[in-house]
Amino acid sequence: MTARLALRLARAALALVVPLAAARALGAQEPQPSEAAKSRFPQGPGREALFKVCNDCHGPESVLGQLKTHDEWSKTLDEMASHGAQGSDEEWNQILAYLDQHYSLIFVNTASAKDLASTLDVPDSVAAAIVQTRTDKGPFKSIDDLKRVPGIDAAKIDARKDRLVFRGAQQWLD
Repeated sequence: MTARLALRLARAALALVVPLAAARALGAQEPQPSEAAKSRFPQGPGREALFKVCNDCHGPESVLGQLKTHDEWSKTLDEMASHGAQGSDEEWNQILAYLDQHYSLIFVNTASAKDLASTLDVPDSVAAAIVQTRTDKGPFKSIDDLKRVPGIDAAKIDARKDRLVFRGAQQWLD
């Protein structure tokens, strides 16, 4: 594990543990997320499970502005469960899928068609066209290259531009 990845994981764990410990020590009753806070989260499967499970300790707002890989989100959820967060297996799976779709980095040049379909919210045929274009012409270098793929909705790409990574996943993590 690289030092950079270890530091990122340690920060994520600390961000989860400190609010939990403080709330438990103070015996604080956790507030429900306001409608304004809820409105900051895209609709979709897993959203309500995120509110339910995360609200017991720190609130779901802690995911806003964080971009992680699928594996990092999975580890974060495992850590939450080990620190006492309660949820059914189905809820944990829904939360992970929701975080993948809305808050995971998108490694354009290494992601599978299935992952691209989910994270870019495009049909399977468009995701397959992205992979085929990448295979035929080499790695994408920019958002404009990606927008040239036949069938792609440029607005969906623009909406996710902060999550797009054009280098390989391993290069980004090192």
